[in-house]
Amino acid sequence: MRLSKYEKETIILTSEGDDTVQIYTFNASLKRRLAEYAEKYPHLARLDKWTAEGSVTYVLDKSRVSIRLLPPLSEERRKVFRECGKKYGMNASRRLLEQVAT
Repeated sequence: MRLSKYEKETIILTSEGDDTVQIYTFNASLKRRLAEYAEKYPHLARLDKWTAEGSVTYVLDKSRVSIRLLPPLSEERRKVFRECGKKYGMNASRRLLEQVAT
C-alpha cells in the first residue's frame, strides 16, 4: 500500500526526563542526513527501526539536536537572493549567497 504525502510524517519525540530524542521520518533528505550523522558519530546516534513503507527511526543524544526558528526575509535580502538565483542558478552554494547578501 502506498502512503500519501500527508501520511508521510516526521515526528520528533522526547520528554524532559530523557537523554535521547527519537526522530521518525519519511523525508529523504532528513533520512540521508541522519544516516550520515549516525555513521560518523555512532556513539551519539543510531538507526533504531525502519519500515517497508520507507520510514526510519533514529535515536540521538538529546544534546545534539536543536530547533532553529528563522525570521522572515526582509524585502532587501529577498531581492538579493532573487538576483543571485537569476545570475548563478538555483543551485548556487550557500556560501556564495551569504557573500552576495553582505
